[in-house]
Amino acid sequence: MVVLAASITSKSGKALVSRQFVDMSRIRIEGLLAAFPKLIGSGKQHTYVETENVRYVYQPMEGIYLLLVTNKQSNILEDLDTLRLLSKVVPEFSASLDEEGICKHAFELIFAFDEVISLGHKENVTVAQVRQYCEMESHEERLHKLVLQSKINETKDVMKRKANEIDKSKIERGKLEKGGYSSLQSMSSMGSMGSIGRMDNSFSNDMGISSGNTFGGGSGFGITSEIDSFSSKSKGRPSAAVAAPAKGMGMKLGKSQRTNQFLESLKAEGEMIVEDVRPSANSAKSAGPPPTDPVTLTAEEKLNVTLKRDGGLSNFDVQGTLSLQILNQDDGFIQVQIESAGNPEIKFKTHPNINKELFSNENILGSKDPNRPFPAGQSGDGLGLLKWRMQSKDESAVPLTINCWPSVSGNETYVSIEYEASSMFDLQNVVVSVPLPALREAPNVRQVDGEWRFDSRNSILEWSILLIDNSNRSGSMEFVVPPADTSVFFPISVRFSAISTFSSMKVASIVPLKGGAPPKFSQRTQLVTESYQVV
Repeated sequence: MVVLAASITSKSGKALVSRQFVDMSRIRIEGLLAAFPKLIGSGKQHTYVETENVRYVYQPMEGIYLLLVTNKQSNILEDLDTLRLLSKVVPEFSASLDEEGICKHAFELIFAFDEVISLGHKENVTVAQVRQYCEMESHEERLHKLVLQSKINETKDVMKRKANEIDKSKIERGKLEKGGYSSLQSMSSMGSMGSIGRMDNSFSNDMGISSGNTFGGGSGFGITSEIDSFSSKSKGRPSAAVAAPAKGMGMKLGKSQRTNQFLESLKAEGEMIVEDVRPSANSAKSAGPPPTDPVTLTAEEKLNVTLKRDGGLSNFDVQGTLSLQILNQDDGFIQVQIESAGNPEIKFKTHPNINKELFSNENILGSKDPNRPFPAGQSGDGLGLLKWRMQSKDESAVPLTINCWPSVSGNETYVSIEYEASSMFDLQNVVVSVPLPALREAPNVRQVDGEWRFDSRNSILEWSILLIDNSNRSGSMEFVVPPADTSVFFPISVRFSAISTFSSMKVASIVPLKGGAPPKFSQRTQLVTESYQVV
């Protein structure tokens, strides 16, 4: 059995979509499709018609014909089976079975035909499999994008740190230059004073006072240091550590060198050293990406969960907020139409200035006074419009469960940890922190799904999974440590994030109060863990 072509034509014989599976010219297939309507009898009930060379197996579908062109030696029963499968596939990719709908989804239909028929022969597939193959969702691609984004964020952090180091070096260089200039001025004044300088020098030596701090660079350097620190603070930069006026430059350099040697020794032992740089006010505000659209709405849920080590749920609490940020005051005369999952366990609470009756009847967030706009230029996440809370005792609502099984055998403790994630969310940047007894060396990790890291200072084993989706809803890790009490490995802390929420809160539209086109808006949705433990 060989299918020459799978086509969709109009009632008049116009070819809308055609996929050839053998070498065939365009004129040839157009001629075959144009001759098809003339061969169909008005009173016949057959679903096929034959000519001297080919056989047409067809099925009417509303205003179109689904058509298979085969050779006369093919098996009519298999042709009908193929036609029946294609008749189920076509509505999956084109909701409207008319000429406009078919032409709009022409390429999707061609790809679907290729999944059903290969080299003229029917593949053993179902409609669901064809749909899955055509979606071409790749776990590796999503993982690659997440890794790429994490590298970009890490590069930005390195860039900011280097910029701070450059600013520090410029400040230190300016101090040295000003200190040297004041020392030269002091030396020239000493030459002009002559014997008075020698008398003061001898007097200071008798009294046990260092001559370097009497006329030399000590006092001058201290003054310039205070001036530089004051000017750097006025510019909003982090103030560098300034030595006291009574200390010389040599003492400062020696202290810094010993500190650097200590930090280098810690780095050699595998510790992560974070430099103590005081963040400025601007850097604290730029924790999240600044809004670029005129209106930005942020829906965030914070998750507090306490699981029992032997199974069961001790605490489950979700607290969500919907915040509004407006760049220009002219865009503040708006109302926000929202949609949610309609979970009866979720309790909503609006801002005091929000019209509660309008929200409860129509799910619209608007000000009580229509003539009063929403404020613009709010810091942080913006103005909180709506809050909600969800509490439950149902363990099936937990997005991630952790099971830890420590067992002592001889001189070793075997620990097996496994996670199970529900299909509600795709979790990102998952980190499971397991406390360990005091160890001299890292634990012997025998098996892990993901990556692991040992924090020797805090004696914590961190198990990291970059993404948990349908491909890895469960995973495990096994490691061995010296004999220890099983209670040492608790409480286990977990942190993760997701781009979907329990409430499924989203903004449907923005309604302007003064008429005209609504302002452009963007919305952000995030689920984060505030406290997630297994005790």
